[in-house]
Amino acid sequence: MRRLAPVALWVCVWQVASLVVGSGILLAGPVDTVVRLASLLGDASFLSTVGFSLVRIVVGFALGFAGAVALAFAGARWGVVRTIFSPALSVLKSVPIVCVIVLLLMWVGAGSVSAVAVFLAVFPAVFFSCSEALDNVDAKTGEMLEVFGVPRVRRLLAHVWPEVLPYLVGTSRNVCGMAWKAGVAAELIGSPMGSIGERIYQSKLLLETADLFAWTIVIVVMSWLCERAFVAVLARTGSWALRASLRVGRPRRTVGVGECGARTDGVRRGEVVLDGVTIGYPGRVVARGVRMDVTPGERVICSDASGAGKTTLLRTVAGLQPALAGTCAVGGAVTMAFQDVRLIGGMSAVQNLLLVIGSSRDDGARDRARELLAELLPAETLNVPVDQLSGGQRRRVELARAIAAPGDVVLLDEPFASLDAASHEVAARFVTGHLGGRTLIVASHEAGDAERLDATAYSLGGTAAEA
Repeated sequence: MRRLAPVALWVCVWQVASLVVGSGILLAGPVDTVVRLASLLGDASFLSTVGFSLVRIVVGFALGFAGAVALAFAGARWGVVRTIFSPALSVLKSVPIVCVIVLLLMWVGAGSVSAVAVFLAVFPAVFFSCSEALDNVDAKTGEMLEVFGVPRVRRLLAHVWPEVLPYLVGTSRNVCGMAWKAGVAAELIGSPMGSIGERIYQSKLLLETADLFAWTIVIVVMSWLCERAFVAVLARTGSWALRASLRVGRPRRTVGVGECGARTDGVRRGEVVLDGVTIGYPGRVVARGVRMDVTPGERVICSDASGAGKTTLLRTVAGLQPALAGTCAVGGAVTMAFQDVRLIGGMSAVQNLLLVIGSSRDDGARDRARELLAELLPAETLNVPVDQLSGGQRRRVELARAIAAPGDVVLLDEPFASLDAASHEVAARFVTGHLGGRTLIVASHEAGDAERLDATAYSLGGTAAEA
């Protein structure tokens, strides 16, 4: 009722204004408009007229939306594509639609002008919105998926599309109305027989203001219905993409011996060798002269103070950033639990593990994921979205994922943060119980973790660079 009250108020204002004007030609009232609308609905040509415009507007919208999204993704993948097309689309976005329509009438004729006009009206808005969304996709989650060897198609469906989707949904609420405005404007100027635009043009010629208002109501209703239908379907694609990501592609099983991601000789699978390595970021050295020789199956823990470079060391070993100097060689695939939580929020704990270990169609992978998680989490938490779990529970999902994923070297960065004492002990036993002879490198400042994990202490203290 509260939503209808403002509508009723403006209908009353409209009726009073029509009475004051005193001319149905200058301003038809709501009663006359409703009567004429009822007459239109009973007209045998009404459905064909609406269908004529609807088909062309929907086709133009669909092609414009899909083409803009495809071009935006291409631009994100290859920067030259965005460089080439962005200026032209910026100009197109600013050009008055009436100028575009006049040109289109000369090029494509009245029959197709509405579809092309809609395409050109929708394309720039969707392209720039999608491009902005792609620029803001969470890079940290992307790093996590890269470390676990998740194939590109899975990354797109599980990570990129759900993050881009809110931008597209918001834009769609505007461009659906824009599409109808552009389409009907093109029909009004071109006047193709059997279109809504042609009927409006006839109303103008015959000074049938009530007809004009009635057709305006039809356009508003059709625009609203199209917007609601399209946005509802578009919003559902987020959950569809998450489910589909677990059915397509497969995570990597094995990788070759490599040096920061590249192939090298003389390093055994599961071995990690750092020789005179300088770790850090461009313009900032964290530690110099780092030397580490971890044999296959060895367990090492770095317990230096915060800021000493523990996380930077693990990122270098994982191949997420290159060594600034020296040699870093890693034998085989790496799995990792990051210091910050990097889960796919719309997925459950089981699905987050399946993303990196197998397929939802693989009963064995699903059973293994559930068995591992059951050791760390209550059964009722396994199938709810992880963004509904507590910080400690999400931490344990991260730990289970690092252990479950195939790999030769397991990297754990502050793996027991946010855990109480009892959960800490359970998690440590979980790691040692499921490590299975793989190499383990841990960064932790928690006292006693070396004993809990039966790991050899390693220190960066002597190599830390001055601030």
